[in-house]
Amino acid sequence: MFEQYPDLLSFDQCREILQIGKNSLLDLLHSQELEGMKIKNRWRIPKDRLLMFILAHK
Repeated sequence: MFEQYPDLLSFDQCREILQIGKNSLLDLLHSQELEGMKIKNRWRIPKDRLLMFILAHK
């Protein structure tokens, strides 16, 4: 599942997978409902955390 994506996803890759908008993803990240980190002022989301989020919200 999602093998074509790197282990550390960009903001846009995460939006593409979840099929949500910018503000919705920012809300998830700021509320820490989805774990992510900023590296050089850009959001990065670990793929394993995204998969856990998806499974928890099925």
